[in-house]
Amino acid sequence: MPTKPMEYVTLGSTGTTVSRFCLGTAMFGLPAPHGKYGGEYATDPSAAHEILDAAADAGVNFLDTANTYGEGNSEEIIGEWLAERDREAFVVASKVYWNHVSPEEESLSRKAIRAEIEGTLDRLGTDYLDLYYIHRWDDDTSIPETLRTLDRLVDEGVVNHLGISTAAAWKLAKALWTSDVEGLERFEVAQPKFNAAYREPVSDYLDLTADQGLAVVPYSPLEGGFLTGKYRRDDDAPEGTRGEIVGWDDFEDRQWAVLDAVESVADELDAAPSQVALRWLADHERVTAPILGIRTLAQFHENAGAFDLALSADQRERITAAYEDDASDDE
Repeated sequence: MPTKPMEYVTLGSTGTTVSRFCLGTAMFGLPAPHGKYGGEYATDPSAAHEILDAAADAGVNFLDTANTYGEGNSEEIIGEWLAERDREAFVVASKVYWNHVSPEEESLSRKAIRAEIEGTLDRLGTDYLDLYYIHRWDDDTSIPETLRTLDRLVDEGVVNHLGISTAAAWKLAKALWTSDVEGLERFEVAQPKFNAAYREPVSDYLDLTADQGLAVVPYSPLEGGFLTGKYRRDDDAPEGTRGEIVGWDDFEDRQWAVLDAVESVADELDAAPSQVALRWLADHERVTAPILGIRTLAQFHENAGAFDLALSADQRERITAAYEDDASDDE
């Protein structure tokens, strides 16, 4: 476990203080057919509570979930755990879009959002969310309708702040413009995919968030496990890993170059590659708090080694340059 106190940062312009790392709970209560993760669930409730305990002990106060994680089980598991703790001590974020109302109502319409926020609050056992993301953009519902509905949730005290996950830069710009013109609550937090081995596709998006002062809470900080060092160019993906399940042989040369740099720095620091990659991301000038996608307690303890790891300027630059120097080879 970390030997230094957890770092805390302000969540964009909200004034809310969060831990430098956010705990992701997508695996909590996720049914695991065919024994994919060795049991009935990817992370069963008991194991999830142990992870939450360890995270809280380490100073993590920022929890990320969604209405769809574990088919609703993730929110229930967190709610059971929060019931025994001081709710005010934690910053809880959830998401809306994919839902449990009905396939016909899977949208960001007023009706769907209203139904989903009620279900989320009920499962979490709380009367408000600190942060509510739209999980995806809904091309079939006008952004003014979505934003007006979310604005009302803020007015009613049901939600403190709004966020957006996985959307094109122009769509985020459109939403921010709409909020400005109509005097509505705007998105204050963005949740893009971003990590040491995945940068260029989101560069315009990060320019926009910096210009508009949005907090950035990236998911997939280890590029789906790639930056843990478990994969090798000429070998098959290890059995049971995400790479085996979804395929991993399409990584670019510059991504392999980043992994080489991460592993070199890890050797110098006697650290795990995952810890180095997480520290590089947490220290990035555009990043507020990376989301740790945790499935097991052992994973959390390994990731937690990044909390008090320090990279030198040279070590950071080598990882940064590895992606940029090899970019031309992939074009």
